[in-house]
Amino acid sequence: MPYLLVYGTEAVIPAEIEIPSLRIIVEAGIEDTEWVKSRLEQLNLINEKRLAAVCFGQLYQQRMARAYNKKVHPRQFEVGQLVLKRIFPHQEESKGKFAPNWQGPYLVKKVLSKGALHLVDIEGKVTDISVNADAVKRYYV
Repeated sequence: MPYLLVYGTEAVIPAEIEIPSLRIIVEAGIEDTEWVKSRLEQLNLINEKRLAAVCFGQLYQQRMARAYNKKVHPRQFEVGQLVLKRIFPHQEESKGKFAPNWQGPYLVKKVLSKGALHLVDIEGKVTDISVNADAVKRYYV
């Protein structure tokens, strides 16, 4: 190895310093009993480190959820309200770049849990459409 030729010793990567390999133990002259004791201490600390990592992960998720929920404005829809439904690019109603993005108005027939809505066309052409509340906005006459 070029490192051995230049410096006269083998290269030691930082991971081997933290978690010593057999080569490092032999070079350092650590006795077997000391090595076994240190290894057992490390094994005892694994559960504490794992628990600390789980706690930090949960705290991070809570912070991210709090930051996201600050910006979310929940919208409540009621039966009988007029709404417009978004036209997504993958739908048949999508006519291209310059076509309208919303269609309707529709009448809210039923409000389900978790933001699902059943919509009915005002003229009575479409009997029942199920959509998510994210794809709907209020229609003001």
